[in-house]
Amino acid sequence: METHPGRQLFAQNCLACHSGAAPKAPAVVWLEMLEPDVVLSAMHDGIMQQQAAHLSDEEQMYIAEYLVRSELDDYQPPAPPPFCENRTMPIEAAPPARVGWGHDNSRFVSEEIGGLTGDEVSSLTLKWAFAFPGAIRARSQPAVGWNTVFVGSQSGKVYAFDLEEGCARWTYRAGAEVRTAIVADADEERLYFGDILGRVYAIDAMSGEELWRTQVDDHANATITGTPTLGGGHLVVPISSLEVTSAADPNYSCCTFRGSVVALDPATGERQWKTHTVPEEPVSHGVTSAGAEILGPSGAPVWNSPTYDAKRDRFYFGSGENYSSPADENSDALFAVDARTGRKVWQVQFTRNDAWNVGCMMGNENCPEEDGPDLDIAASAILTPLDDGSDIIVVGQKSGVVHGVDPDSGEIVWQTRLGHGGTQGGVHFGMARQGQRIFVPIADLEDTHDGRVYDASINGAGIHAVDAATGDIQWRNHANDICDGEEFCDPGISAAATAIPGAVIAGHLDGRLRAYDSRDGRVLWSYDTRRPVMTVTGQQGTGGGMSGPGPAIYNGHLIANSGYGLYFHLPGNVLLVFEKQS
Repeated sequence: METHPGRQLFAQNCLACHSGAAPKAPAVVWLEMLEPDVVLSAMHDGIMQQQAAHLSDEEQMYIAEYLVRSELDDYQPPAPPPFCENRTMPIEAAPPARVGWGHDNSRFVSEEIGGLTGDEVSSLTLKWAFAFPGAIRARSQPAVGWNTVFVGSQSGKVYAFDLEEGCARWTYRAGAEVRTAIVADADEERLYFGDILGRVYAIDAMSGEELWRTQVDDHANATITGTPTLGGGHLVVPISSLEVTSAADPNYSCCTFRGSVVALDPATGERQWKTHTVPEEPVSHGVTSAGAEILGPSGAPVWNSPTYDAKRDRFYFGSGENYSSPADENSDALFAVDARTGRKVWQVQFTRNDAWNVGCMMGNENCPEEDGPDLDIAASAILTPLDDGSDIIVVGQKSGVVHGVDPDSGEIVWQTRLGHGGTQGGVHFGMARQGQRIFVPIADLEDTHDGRVYDASINGAGIHAVDAATGDIQWRNHANDICDGEEFCDPGISAAATAIPGAVIAGHLDGRLRAYDSRDGRVLWSYDTRRPVMTVTGQQGTGGGMSGPGPAIYNGHLIANSGYGLYFHLPGNVLLVFEKQS
């Protein structure tokens, strides 16, 4: 694409704003993730219509081609899935339960709600599948209720699929990729989710009609990765960013983003409060030899879904690393905030002096003097009632360490190392809990792709069970390596785990979806999601690495996404629906 005419057109007409000069203009890294028709419609009749009015249709097409790296002469938007003959929502069926991200971060689904136990998982067979058009990743965890699967996609489409047939009751098109889980509020019959451009949506679960949308942060690189959480009368949204990647350009002045959580009114989308992880605005600390300004403190993004504590009326959430020097006390930390006001009650830091950005991988001067180690708290905290009547918060970190924290004081009670951790190691997207037992997926890679070397003797790739009260390891199942040297294939577990009575279910980066016995960790069931499958559209789909969402469980069904074509992992594009056999 170096000689493509769209390259110069984009540089002349768009780059000035989308390189960070305009606070509300999405960064180039986000534009490259959009579907071609989204880029074109923004210029034809959308938000960029005024700015693109002087460009011909051909010039606009060239810009879209350059951004998506594909010729578009014959481009047609992907065909929709087959629609159901009767699109009426079967409201007499079981409604969505308050389990999983957005409701309860313990990620445990009871037999009463899910209709599936460890004794039954070996009977699971594939019922139907859907291939997301034009996608290389499938990151939105489904919500299930009223015999309907609600799921987002890379294209920004949100689908409502009939659980039995896989036909669509309705579809809705958000403005950009939906990476969060879909949060279903059964009482209000509403669905909530966020997109990669930092917008939160509420839509009618019955019809897919948009009720409201709200931009929650003005930073050009702000995004929503963690799922919004309902609690205390609020919808609390975690804000992260990929300004960390902008620093790969030595001319980029790094960095100005500060992580935050924002409380919205679920009925209207109006902001109720906002709390930054880094409270101070960044200030200048000098200039690099390339002329880029050094700004800080910055970073501490919130990648995880906040956890609501009804007893104390608080939210808990973790932060990532600082993006620039100086590293401060707000990175790699767990926060407790008052649910009514957003006021910080306490915070505890697990790794000090962690400032890092992609400039460190590129070897340019945007790399902070600390140079990492990049040990975010990327997974949601789990509030756990203990047998003695007290509570503890269990927090997993990319360091490969799991922490037990007193919810009243913020004091660290115990710490247990389960892997070597790292930039793409340790705990990524989510643990699960059954009773006092915490199931901890570890992603540790052999090839970290960032030049760092870790102690192979403590590689923890696989799944582990620890006692929430003490941190004692109860069992471990290290994943065997089936990759046979295949590029971008790794055996570890990056995706969130989901627990059911007698089992914990987890998707591996090599594409395996497995159920483990919750008592001893032995494998009860395994499915290769990379095998080609025929989908409801009559097209073939293929899964890939599994990262981000964990499985959803509903009425004897297991629903999972497969495909993670990001950050040196295996692409894929399928939604898989399994059903237990009687």
